[in-house]
Amino acid sequence: MDIAHTPASPEGNPEMADAASQPKQPQLILRSDYKPFPWLLPDVSLDFKLSLEKTRVSSRLEVQRNPNAVPSPVLELNGDGITPLEVLIDGEVVNSWVLEDDKLLISLSGEAHAVEVVTEINPSTNSQLMGLYASNGMLCTQCEAEGFRRITFFPDRPDVLSTYSVRMSGDSVQFPVLLANGNCVASGRHQDGTHWAEWHDPWPKPSYLFALVAGDLVARKDQFTTMSGKNVELAIWVREGDLERTEHAMESLKRAMKWDEEAFGREYDLDLFNVVAVSDFNMGAMENKGLNIFNTKYVLAEPDTATDGDYDAIEGVIGHEYFHNWSGNRITCRDWFQLSLKEGFTVLRDQLFSQDMGSAPVKRIEDVRVLRSIQFPEDSGPLAHPIRPDSFREISNFYTSTIYNKGAEVIRMMRTMAGEERFRKGTDLYFDRHDGEAATCEDFVQSIEDGAGLDLTQFRLWYSQAGTPKVTVRQEQDGTTTRLHLTQSVPPTPGQMDKKPMPIPLALALFDRQTEEHRGEELIVLNEAEQSFEFSDYDAAPIISLNRGFSSPISIERNVPREDLVFLAARDDDPFARYEAMQDLVVSHLVSALRGVLSDADRADGQEAILKAFSAILEDSALDDLMRGELLILPSPAYLSEQLETSNPQAIHEERERLKAWLGTQCAGQFEALHQRASGGAYSRDAAARGLRKLKAQALIYLAAGCPEKAAKMAAAQYHSADNMTDRQSALIALAGLDVPEREEVLDAFYKRYQGDALAIDKWFSIQAQSLHPKAIEHVKALAKHPDFTLKNPNRVRSLYMAFAANPHAFHAADGEGYRMIADCILALDPINPQTAARFVPPLGRWRRIEPGRAALMRAELERIADAKQLSRDTFEQVSRSLG
Repeated sequence: MDIAHTPASPEGNPEMADAASQPKQPQLILRSDYKPFPWLLPDVSLDFKLSLEKTRVSSRLEVQRNPNAVPSPVLELNGDGITPLEVLIDGEVVNSWVLEDDKLLISLSGEAHAVEVVTEINPSTNSQLMGLYASNGMLCTQCEAEGFRRITFFPDRPDVLSTYSVRMSGDSVQFPVLLANGNCVASGRHQDGTHWAEWHDPWPKPSYLFALVAGDLVARKDQFTTMSGKNVELAIWVREGDLERTEHAMESLKRAMKWDEEAFGREYDLDLFNVVAVSDFNMGAMENKGLNIFNTKYVLAEPDTATDGDYDAIEGVIGHEYFHNWSGNRITCRDWFQLSLKEGFTVLRDQLFSQDMGSAPVKRIEDVRVLRSIQFPEDSGPLAHPIRPDSFREISNFYTSTIYNKGAEVIRMMRTMAGEERFRKGTDLYFDRHDGEAATCEDFVQSIEDGAGLDLTQFRLWYSQAGTPKVTVRQEQDGTTTRLHLTQSVPPTPGQMDKKPMPIPLALALFDRQTEEHRGEELIVLNEAEQSFEFSDYDAAPIISLNRGFSSPISIERNVPREDLVFLAARDDDPFARYEAMQDLVVSHLVSALRGVLSDADRADGQEAILKAFSAILEDSALDDLMRGELLILPSPAYLSEQLETSNPQAIHEERERLKAWLGTQCAGQFEALHQRASGGAYSRDAAARGLRKLKAQALIYLAAGCPEKAAKMAAAQYHSADNMTDRQSALIALAGLDVPEREEVLDAFYKRYQGDALAIDKWFSIQAQSLHPKAIEHVKALAKHPDFTLKNPNRVRSLYMAFAANPHAFHAADGEGYRMIADCILALDPINPQTAARFVPPLGRWRRIEPGRAALMRAELERIADAKQLSRDTFEQVSRSLG
């Protein structure tokens, strides 16, 4: 499953009864308490009588005692907000069952039985979007992590693997398309106007991978021939009118299928592969076996409505969910503590895929930017947890950047240490050993250890210790010998005060000052608290390029001379290291300014050094424009905040904007020339054209800060002449932050052009919520009352409020109004969609790292949320942990 990282008044409480029945203090679940389920369920049959308001579900479970588990006389089936209408054992109706805390308890005396349960649900009132729910007249499901129990009673845990047969029947006009997991084995029509379809999935799977879709849909169809010659029918299902926007998604799917065969030897294993786009969806997408369900955001694209970033995201998410077929479906998780087993590994796979499909250096930088802006703050805050947690209260709260992004980095480190060839041997061994099983993170590490010939005993600490390791670097020159003295520490996190040293692979290169070249890249591994490494035959202290390619997800502290950073930013042949030097140059300057240790002379020197590096980037003819655009991006406010023990968000914003404005002024001529160069040529999706669009955007950003009146005219002209969304959006972003006449005119033009296009209007909301405009808070308040805003659609809620929470100068307004707005959103959203509501808590939970005045206001809002009645389990856990 892909988590959505898209950076009010209540609209009714259809789920209030559910919320009232939930305990305020959820049960703590411990990884150490894991026990196999006492019963096996080899075969499951489901019969759905479909209706938007009243769907009847009949389940038949073939159960057998599990010889590898502690026996139990009771079959315990999970439910959530449902009631059994009828229970049968071996064909006989029984009334001896007990419903206790939403669990259906059935006493069984024999070794094997057929258990049937009938339930009835109302998909149209399911605003949680978990289980079976209605979305604009269609029915669809989301069962990960614990949504299946909202459909029927079942042992809803990932280690119960079953083969599913599904029969659906419903009105043939309302639901002309009936889809489920696996292959369609039969279909037909009834005389009453209804029709039916039967689906069978031959591969055992857990209940969280169950999927069903029924609705009025059309499909883009294609075929793929696997490496063994098997023909697979492909279909991407969307609503009428959206079909033309599915070409990129289909091409991405075919590329992903081919890439997985070549890179990991994985072949698809069903006759059909279906993708359905749904407009109401809590996450990004879901990897249900053979029937992937996607947020429309990650399927629909055409140049007029989708940016280059949207195209990249669609390709990456399509790949991610497809790759789950092996790393998640064929091998699934034993329990939810092992979530990173499938998600961390699959994120790495989708990252490598995207690297191979486009610019590998740019993709690597983008991935690290996400890690630093989301996961690093998570790792240093109250919600910090290892990639394999020891406990949880509400599993939906553990779909985090730590599980996904840090999990991917940890597996990438194993790949770095093993090398690509030996890593592939390890993954082949993993797939061979555990195909068809519910596995653990330890199973994966052991397979890499055995297949790659590595000793990963100490490396396993990466799975059990939270926190971002900090590595301190000191360079010493003794004659012709260079010594690198490294120390590592893992900071305390909730529940883990003392940490052990972990293996940290560091790719490095030493540039000779005379030749300005290095002798080749090498890999060292820091596996002790303190360690020194020697390098010979350097007449003068070399310039060290460290953690090349971001070989480890760590924070580095070292004193690098400013001129060395300028050299690396201009000359390093490792693209990430070059980007990192530019970031370090800016970070060191801004952090010094924020700490108040810069004299006027130091400030001037620092700015001149940054300008020199910028000029080298702008003038480097050997640099491709996609990479040039990356190198021009300043460190984010979130990353700058992480460099300070306690931060003042407004001060960070002001210093960053001050530098941006100075660069915009100093380089105005260069940025104007750059914008003019980039404005020529027809629209294309090739790398060169995408690079030019990226440069146009960066030029406008700097000019808007340094020369706002000129930038406003350039942005308005770019908007009106644009033939694609990338250019149109970058112009609108520049204008949205300026107090100029062109702002309202272009915002109005954008809205009128795209009114009715949900994904484009999401952009319209988000751009205004994230803008640098001094009245951003007032704008967000007005947008919350806009006719197109609703709390019932997760994309729309995120487009306004999550974007606002990422706006440093508005969210962190000194009077606390931004905090109140997010708290009000959480309280209004929680009864409607608690999973989405809970994701708005972490921005408030950062109060410990904020200056005292704002920290008190943030904490007060958390306390107000905690005091609310009928708070969901999801939100309660996030708030209570954030308060500590």
